[in-house]
Amino acid sequence: MMTKTFRILLIEDHPMNRDMLVRRLRRRGFYMLEAVDGLQGVAVARQHHPDLILLDISIPEIDGYEVARRLRADPQTAGIPIVALTAHALEEDRQRALDAGCDEYTTKPVDFKALLAIIERILQEHTEA
Repeated sequence: MMTKTFRILLIEDHPMNRDMLVRRLRRRGFYMLEAVDGLQGVAVARQHHPDLILLDISIPEIDGYEVARRLRADPQTAGIPIVALTAHALEEDRQRALDAGCDEYTTKPVDFKALLAIIERILQEHTEA
């Protein structure tokens, strides 16, 4: 892909999902940050300013929609691309994620090849911008 090591924040409360995604993305050369709930995710994003956020919608403390709204409202994190990850697969779920501030949306169980394509496309777009 590109020579820069991109930092991705994964906000996911399910340990097996988090472990699988972190390991697979690290093997692809990404530097991974992790958070297990919405409040921790907002704090990690503000502290580390990742290049991209993978955001589970159904997480403790505050849900992914509220995480996206808070990150978009904060000038420090407003420009970070957010990809929603959710088991909610209806069109209105997708629209709700986009309306909350997510740039992209994909369903669980995660199709890793499709997710990787989304990540690479978004990072390419933001690198060129």
